[in-house]
Amino acid sequence: MSTLTETLEEVLVQEAVGVNNEIVLYNDDVNTFDHVIEMLVKICNHTWEQAEQCAILVHYKGQCTVKTGELPKLKPQCISLQDAGLSAVII
Repeated sequence: MSTLTETLEEVLVQEAVGVNNEIVLYNDDVNTFDHVIEMLVKICNHTWEQAEQCAILVHYKGQCTVKTGELPKLKPQCISLQDAGLSAVII
């Protein structure tokens, strides 16, 4: 006859808590690729290539994180993107 032993283990889980937020840019049917690229270069300080890749991702995937950082730094950039007619939010 065999004995079955049950062992309970307590596992502590630590969550990574960061101060980073993200600006997410969403696809729309209004803005051109060129406008989106120009605004990402101007407002988010992207390189032309980086902005182009973000625009492609937004077009095909529906959204793309275009900037990460602390909220006080991202807020004016997000507002500027919105003022330029882009659909952007901070998450």
